Amino acid sequence: MSGVNRVSGADGTGGDIAGGGGPLERLSLEQLRTRTSVKWRAHDGDVLPLFVAEMDVLPAEPVVRAVTEAMTRGDTGYPAGTSYAEALAEFARERWGWDGVVVERTARMPDVMRGVAEVLAVVSSPGDPVVVNCPVYPPFYDFVTHGGRRVEEAPLGADLRIDLAALEEAFGRAARRGARPVYLLCSPHNPTGTVHTADELAAVAALAARYGVRVVADEIHAPLVLPGAVFVPYLSVPGAGNGISLMSASKAWNLAGLKAAVAVAGPGAGEDLARVPSWVQDGPSHLGIIAHTAALRHGGPWLDELLAGLAANRRLLTELLAARLPGVRYRPGEGTYLAWLDCRALGLGDDPAAVFLDRGRVALNSGPSFGSGGAGHVRLNLATSAELLTEAVRRMAAAVAAEGR
Repeated sequence: MSGVNRVSGADGTGGDIAGGGGPLERLSLEQLRTRTSVKWRAHDGDVLPLFVAEMDVLPAEPVVRAVTEAMTRGDTGYPAGTSYAEALAEFARERWGWDGVVVERTARMPDVMRGVAEVLAVVSSPGDPVVVNCPVYPPFYDFVTHGGRRVEEAPLGADLRIDLAALEEAFGRAARRGARPVYLLCSPHNPTGTVHTADELAAVAALAARYGVRVVADEIHAPLVLPGAVFVPYLSVPGAGNGISLMSASKAWNLAGLKAAVAVAGPGAGEDLARVPSWVQDGPSHLGIIAHTAALRHGGPWLDELLAGLAANRRLLTELLAARLPGVRYRPGEGTYLAWLDCRALGLGDDPAAVFLDRGRVALNSGPSFGSGGAGHVRLNLATSAELLTEAVRRMAAAVAAEGR
């Protein structure tokens, strides 16, 4: 699909948007605006939405085919079987060289965050602390507190990596109170895009063992690791056998509307996972499982194209910020399609996203919602075309200029 489309700038001027190759370059702005999902309906029509974790892509053809065939045969009932876990096991072997997805120690989940909540319910008790590395995905706070647990923050280091000293301090605080803490690990990390190393994760597992902490890993972004970086499953490192991981194809193949996930237990956590109620496993969308299974089994070439486009967009964003917003500090992550931008030097206050939306008509995620360390930051979704990314940064720079007048 190709062509050139006009994009109205925040100041009323137009810009050229060209379609091209790669999953991120196949849709025009006009086509994207026909979508009815939250990304394209939460804001007015003149806003460029680079906030919620939806990608501006068409789905992989094997996914479309699998869902279309299921609809054609009327296969729209309740989920059954272990096809998703089997496909995930194959994918893990091929992509990560890991044989740790043992189907008998897996469980279907409605989605990753619902799976986190259900796992927390069986490995902890109301009032127990749940340690998170802030700034972190905002639903971590919401799901933990809604489940009657208490968030205990262990801030990331200045390099946006896990600060093992801060983590040990958080574990120690919980232990001194006689609590049974859980560590909710985000790997790769959202919003920073940090991909944790094998050494870092092994150190986490050693700390967890020392303080009696159970580790629950949200690994939803695992397939979205750029060339040159390596995703290490938490359950693959020494000492992590009593951990539980939540995985899904939803982020990597843009399938948030087709909900499904898999919980994977380490060798020492199978009995815990088995205590998740059976009706929870009936919660995923059957079509979601069909779609995710097709993505994992047959969507590798599409994923590789996507990763190449994301790598190019990271480079482009770095160049655009250096040219137009040199006051923004950006440390490109090795995973996810998210960019964590430090805007504190711009003087836009604790919530720069509000200024970028009001004056630039660009929607970004508000930094303070990610917990301690989020003030003065924004999260930008770079899973869009190069042209839209360029236009968004142009608008952001114009917003800063207007704010400074």
